Amino acid sequence: MAQQKPTKVMKLYNRVTRLPYGNKIFSLMVSRMAPYFGTIRPLITELRPHYCECLIKKRNAVHNHIKTVHVIAICNGLEMAMGVMAEASIPSHLRWIPKGMSLDYTAKAGSDIRCVAEVKPEQWVEGDLLVPVTAYDDNDVVVVEGHIKLWISAKPPR
Repeated sequence: MAQQKPTKVMKLYNRVTRLPYGNKIFSLMVSRMAPYFGTIRPLITELRPHYCECLIKKRNAVHNHIKTVHVIAICNGLEMAMGVMAEASIPSHLRWIPKGMSLDYTAKAGSDIRCVAEVKPEQWVEGDLLVPVTAYDDNDVVVVEGHIKLWISAKPPR
């Protein structure tokens, strides 16, 4: 499989993260494109083709009634990680849209949460793509795991 050229998102990430506080700047830029992501104050800590990590800090605004990180905040972080990964990875002739999310809550989320989305390069083909997503606490305990289903289709001719 031929190496594809970097996407616009990957180029932007590579350029911005060279700056002081670059990961924070990049994360704010993404949150401005999709404002709901800003509710969790996400931080993209690692991005490369087919892989993204997003950090959610444990703070009062994302707590549930038992003072752990609310699962919907975690879902938001997982969707951000998936979306940024997809935009940084998808071949230029394809496009994507989310179709669903299936998650299991496996442990209490009592610390900062690291949200991870990862696929293999050969998975970028037309049809359904199940993107594995996992959220980890500070001790690398899985607190949420599952997948986000994407519909991958060809871009219409211009």
